[in-house]
Amino acid sequence: MDTLSYKGFSGNIEFCKTDNCFCGKVLGLPKNILIVYEGSTASELYDDFKAGIDHYLESCKAKSIEPYKPYSGTMNIRISPEIHRKIAMLAKEKKVSINSIICDSLERRLQSTY
Repeated sequence: MDTLSYKGFSGNIEFCKTDNCFCGKVLGLPKNILIVYEGSTASELYDDFKAGIDHYLESCKAKSIEPYKPYSGTMNIRISPEIHRKIAMLAKEKKVSINSIICDSLERRLQSTY
């Protein structure tokens, strides 16, 4: 799936046959925040995507509220103690952090998937 990125936000790209245009929405936002965009060309789509995010951020600033960031980069995962031990041992052997081992593994998996 192709996505757009701007100021830490990501959005999808779809084609609307009815309107004969590209469209999408910003991903990872709560249900009460909707940022949508459209364009006849890829350039118009990206410009509208950026304008929507800029408008949202300006609106938050005007209301003195903290904008919602879709992904913080922090997450908790549950794994078995055995997997945890194996990751810790590998990290110690490679002289890197457990976080580094997990990030590298996820990146390799995602590259092979996408």
